[in-house]
Amino acid sequence: MPNLFPRWINLMPLKVAVCAAVTVPLVCVGVWYYFTPKYTRVGYMPTQPVPFSHAMHAGQLGMDCRYCHSQVEVAGHSNVPTTQTCMTCHTQVQKDNPKLAPVFESWQTGRPIPWVRVHKAPDYVYFNHSVHVNRGVSCASCHGQINQMEVVWHAMPMSMSWCLDCHRAPQNFIRPKNEVFNLDWTPPAGQTQEEIGLRLKDAWNVNPPVNCAACHR
Repeated sequence: MPNLFPRWINLMPLKVAVCAAVTVPLVCVGVWYYFTPKYTRVGYMPTQPVPFSHAMHAGQLGMDCRYCHSQVEVAGHSNVPTTQTCMTCHTQVQKDNPKLAPVFESWQTGRPIPWVRVHKAPDYVYFNHSVHVNRGVSCASCHGQINQMEVVWHAMPMSMSWCLDCHRAPQNFIRPKNEVFNLDWTPPAGQTQEEIGLRLKDAWNVNPPVNCAACHR
């Protein structure tokens, strides 16, 4: 009786076992990495060229976020403040502090301060900063309590599922526009975030897209 299968079929179980031994651990490692802070960057806190304290400026002094990040309401990306912005105060305040040497050097040379970026959406993700700010999404919702941070760190995962949580239920996050930059805002007594959010969602016709094309254009 002739053989129904070629001779190489005899090695098939061994090949399958070898492939499984290689691919299964790689898949497990990939899945594990995806759900760790290393992937989401949560906790990332780089050393900056100037020890700028948001706790001091935004917290203790109560400076509005828009004083330094002046484009957040009109631009797709939040801008890093220029040296000129820093020097509107520091030509008089702490002008002899050696910790501010990179600021003074930038002022004299015209070269920008080499700030290290903390928050960055992947290149394959479309994100418009002004759209979110103008629809009641606070700085604290995405960046955490910046006004309590001595050194800014990556507080939220900013993963796809994290973004979709907000897009699917924006009432859990949006607040009155005049409270967007009040990082310590909480709902007034007798009202809940959901109640306020649902009212604003209807008034502003907030209906965030949840399809792929919304962010992956």
